[in-house]
Amino acid sequence: MAQEAYVEHIPVHQSSIWKKGQPLLGRLDIEVTERCNNNCIHCNINRPLSDENARRRELTASELKEILVAAVTLGCLDVRYTGGEPLVREDFEEIYLFTRRLGMRVYLFSNATLIDDHWADLLARVPPLEPIEITLYGMTRQSYEGVSRAPGTYEAAWAGVRRLQERNVPFIVKGTILPPNKHEREDFIEWAKSLPWMDDKPSFTTYYDLRARRDSDRRNRLIKRLRLTPAQGMKALGEDKESYKEEMREFCAKFIGPQGDKLYTCGAGIRSGTVDAKGYFQPCLATRNPEHIYNLRDGSLRDALTHFFPEMREIRAANPEYLRRCAVCFLKGLCEQCPAKSYMEHGTPDTPVEYLCDIAHHQARRLGLLEEGEKSWEVTDWQARMQRLADNSGAALPKLNRDQGEILNPCGLP
Repeated sequence: MAQEAYVEHIPVHQSSIWKKGQPLLGRLDIEVTERCNNNCIHCNINRPLSDENARRRELTASELKEILVAAVTLGCLDVRYTGGEPLVREDFEEIYLFTRRLGMRVYLFSNATLIDDHWADLLARVPPLEPIEITLYGMTRQSYEGVSRAPGTYEAAWAGVRRLQERNVPFIVKGTILPPNKHEREDFIEWAKSLPWMDDKPSFTTYYDLRARRDSDRRNRLIKRLRLTPAQGMKALGEDKESYKEEMREFCAKFIGPQGDKLYTCGAGIRSGTVDAKGYFQPCLATRNPEHIYNLRDGSLRDALTHFFPEMREIRAANPEYLRRCAVCFLKGLCEQCPAKSYMEHGTPDTPVEYLCDIAHHQARRLGLLEEGEKSWEVTDWQARMQRLADNSGAALPKLNRDQGEILNPCGLP
């Protein structure tokens, strides 16, 4: 019997899924599970591998396939699988192969510990079309398992990496800066240079988010103890070097300015979104506020993208402290303050997060945008300061949409 084709080739201009040259859904993130075989000290989402309650609440393979087909009909070509650890699901191979048969590119986030010979062979035979993104937590057993808190994961992770290398499966690596591994940063960077798929230095997570679902005060206290000060974070990342400052000058010249009272001024929910393990569609990976997520088991991707998310993006801040500070602060491009981070920290979408504010102020002082002791929301000549920064970097200042309080911000854009 002849095998039917998985996809039909149609010229873009003849397809009904594209509107004004863009699909309704450009990229989809899917958190296939919250469970993980690691128990990392800093993680803001993971649940134990043995958590049967979490497993029972996960979307089934059939439900995920329905979502994937719906995504393709909306023009989606890219899906990113994350978790937890996606490979802990026994049916993830079925899900992965179905995704590739739909013609979609797969971005796979993994810790590599479960990449055995079977998975390595499969990824070589049916490539994801994008490099796998692997987070490694240490160059030695002591440092790695000091972060993962799971015996045997050091050997398993590096064995998984070697299997991919042996089969020439493209992957890139990322790291973290935490007490057990902070002394290994330069060694990690040097090793990463040996990977042919690394176009730049590996990225490092430094400023850690609290538990996204606000489900563990004990874990939150641990995460807070792990957080570096703004100065320590910049030093750890090498951000005190002149090359970094020059890059940031160019960035700020493009992505900075007051955002007004609208809470969502990024790209979250615009042609993209995240399906969590329980079937809720979120505007971005970080958003867990029950009031800002959409239940796909009772609706559809199309309805969320055309009705729910646009309405959500019109939500405005009501917190007087937010309106006094964040709404008029010109450091938005440097600050990660957003409804998702506010919910993690305070359980509300519009309460300023002091830790993020401190980081933004520290960076602004390093760039010469603020004097010591100044608060950004009190600055009245910020446009002149930005012009000086732009003159120094050679970048042009953006045109800000003052009527809508919108600014350009790359966070959440597909």
